[in-house]
Amino acid sequence: MGLFTQRKPRGFQHQWIYVDERKEKLQKIEEKAKRDLGMLPPKETTPEERIRGTFAEQTKHLKRRKEKKPVSYAVLLVLLAAMLFILHYFVTGRFSF
Repeated sequence: MGLFTQRKPRGFQHQWIYVDERKEKLQKIEEKAKRDLGMLPPKETTPEERIRGTFAEQTKHLKRRKEKKPVSYAVLLVLLAAMLFILHYFVTGRFSF
């Protein structure tokens, strides 16, 4: 129900018509392998490529957002089992099942 949450608008998704992403990915893999084997000269990097992503690494709030990890299901399962055990103890008044 939409009482406490507001729906997010649907995101824009553009589908490329004349581009074969699989073929481009294979070409990049082949080029990287050839560079590693020495068949091609090393790739020259532009200043934009070297700068990309450094702003997010330098700011505290963006770095924290990137470092956050979701709670694993194992932790949630252990907490649920502990809560059920405590609930059972309060209802029955004993430890045995």
